[in-house]
Amino acid sequence: MSRTTTDTGSADGLHLPHGSTARGPYALDIDPERAGWTHSALRVVELPPGGTHRFDAGDSEWLVVPLNGACTVTVEDDVFSLSGRDDVFASVTDFAYVPRDTHTQIASGAGGRFALAGAKCERRLPARYGPAPEVPVEVRGSGGCARRVRNFASADAFACDRLIAVEVITPGGNWSSYPPHKHDEEVPGEETRLEEIYYFEIEGRGGFGYQRVSPSREGGADVLAEVRTGDTVLVPDGWHGPSVAQPGHDMYYLNVMAGPGGREWRIRFHPDHADGYR
Repeated sequence: MSRTTTDTGSADGLHLPHGSTARGPYALDIDPERAGWTHSALRVVELPPGGTHRFDAGDSEWLVVPLNGACTVTVEDDVFSLSGRDDVFASVTDFAYVPRDTHTQIASGAGGRFALAGAKCERRLPARYGPAPEVPVEVRGSGGCARRVRNFASADAFACDRLIAVEVITPGGNWSSYPPHKHDEEVPGEETRLEEIYYFEIEGRGGFGYQRVSPSREGGADVLAEVRTGDTVLVPDGWHGPSVAQPGHDMYYLNVMAGPGGREWRIRFHPDHADGYR
């Protein structure tokens, strides 16, 4: 039987509505065990003015990504001041890289919301600061499939051991993650096996979007979900896309990817839609 979720979502399926994965200090907490895979993780911590949060990296590498607000990230002897942003639609943001086997504190004078994108890894790389002006931004697709991709931690933009993370802004009424594509098996030179998390925010009150994941093999992931701010969709396998933004409401998603293969984003497009806008 396929792993399936309907438009109402399910906390034990692949569409995880806002609040369904809250745990401890985190408004959202998806680790490999909860997702049912081996590498990719995502947390969101909300800090009040003057708030702090401490965490152990464990066997994973992490990126601290401000969703809104500024913060200071202290990784043992390294201190990084993140200017952040007003919200995810306003601009790219600076970020901090947290190596495995370290202790970290996030502190925010004015408060804010901060994503922790993570992946289990083998190497311990240096703690680093990622400046916002150095984030590559590309316009992908055209017409009704145009979107802006912020490649802040893509495989060729920022060094990590396993983790790949990017942000996408889809204008209201447009499609992104199109044509449908997959990366669920190792095919040298053609495809890399990566587990993927989509975290969504929708601009404007009452906004929503839709996310499709269709099976690439018998019993594979099968999702058609109405998504709203704070929702996530897990993609363990399958053709993912399109991501559809409601007219008048821009859609944001944070993609977190990692897997047992190399740190490469190699994908294959669905043969029935390969001529679509990319």
